[in-house]
Amino acid sequence: MKFLRLFLLPFSAIFWFITSSRNYLYDKGIFSSFSFPLPVIAVGNLSTGGTGKTPMIEYLISLLSNNYRVATLSRGYKRKSKGFILANVGSNAAILGDEPYQFYKKFPNINVAVDADRKHGIEQLEALIGPDVILLDDAYQHRRVRAGLYILLTAYGDLYSDDFVLPAGNLREGRQGAKRAGIIVVTKCPPGLSAEEQRRIIKKLQPGHFQKIYFTFIEYDDKVYSEGATIAMAEVKRMPKLLVAGIAKPKPFFDKLKNEVDEIMVFPDHHDFAGGEIKSIEEKAKDKIIITTEKDYVRLMGRLSNKKLFYLPIKSSFINSSDEFDKTILGYVGQSTGNR
Repeated sequence: MKFLRLFLLPFSAIFWFITSSRNYLYDKGIFSSFSFPLPVIAVGNLSTGGTGKTPMIEYLISLLSNNYRVATLSRGYKRKSKGFILANVGSNAAILGDEPYQFYKKFPNINVAVDADRKHGIEQLEALIGPDVILLDDAYQHRRVRAGLYILLTAYGDLYSDDFVLPAGNLREGRQGAKRAGIIVVTKCPPGLSAEEQRRIIKKLQPGHFQKIYFTFIEYDDKVYSEGATIAMAEVKRMPKLLVAGIAKPKPFFDKLKNEVDEIMVFPDHHDFAGGEIKSIEEKAKDKIIITTEKDYVRLMGRLSNKKLFYLPIKSSFINSSDEFDKTILGYVGQSTGNR
C-alpha cells in the first residue's frame, strides 16, 4: 500500500494543482461566487466521505427547527432524478437520494430539497418556501455558492492533516482548504477523549485564530426501529440477526451489534440494492431479524418485510463545549435573520 501511494503521488500533485488553481480563482473573484441574504450553513469535509455529515446536519436541524423555518439542500447523490426537487409525500430514496429522504422522514417540520446546482436550489427555496435558514449538505467544495458559515468535519483517526489529495490519499482538495471553515469538528472520537488528546489534535490541525475546534462522538440509540415496532438493545443482543450496511465505514455499526453467531453483509456506500441482492438478504435472514443503518433502511424499506427489517439510529454528541457550539450557530442564524 505504501508503494502504491508513492506511485500515485505524481498524479496527486496534478490533482492538487487543479483544485488549488480553482480555489485561487474563486478566492480572487475571477470565478464568481454568489451569496444570499438569508443564513446559509455549509457542512462538508475535505475527504471523500465517512466523516459523519448526516448526523451533524440532523444535529443542526434539531437545534434550529423549533425556532426557524429550516430547509436542507443536498445534491441527492445517486438519485434517479434530475434538477431541483422539493420533497413531498410522493418522494422516496430513489427520487431524493438516501440521506435527503432520511431527513424528510425524520423531520416532518422542515423542507428538504435536492439540486446539484446549489445556487439554483437556494433560489428555488427562496421563491417557493422562504426559509429562515438553509443547511447545505456536503457542499464544502461547492464554491459557486458562498455560505455564511462553513462547518468542516474530519474524523478522529483519519484527520485531513495526515492525508494526501486523490488518488494517493482521500482528500478532495489540499489541506489548505480547511482555512475556509469557521468551525472544525473532529467527529467519531472515543467518548472519553481526554483534554490532553484534544490539545494534541488541535496542535496537529493548526486552526486559524478565527477557527474553533469541537469534538464529537457517535452515540447509538438504545433501541432498533421498524415502521411499526421497536426492540430494546438488550433484547436485540440476544436475538439471531443479519446485519446489513452500505455505508462508508461500517465497522462501528457491526461492532455495536454483532455477536459470534450473527452474519453480516457489506455493500458499498450509497449502494443501490439490486433484485438479486434483495433475494440474497432474504435467504440469509431466514428466521432472523435484519438490522441495518438508518441510511440503508430508507433504501430497503418496502423491498423487505417490514416485520423483519429494523434500523439503528445514531446521533452526534459533543464531548464538551456543546453549549458554546449551539450559541455560535444560534448567534449566526439569529443575527443574519435579524438583518434581513
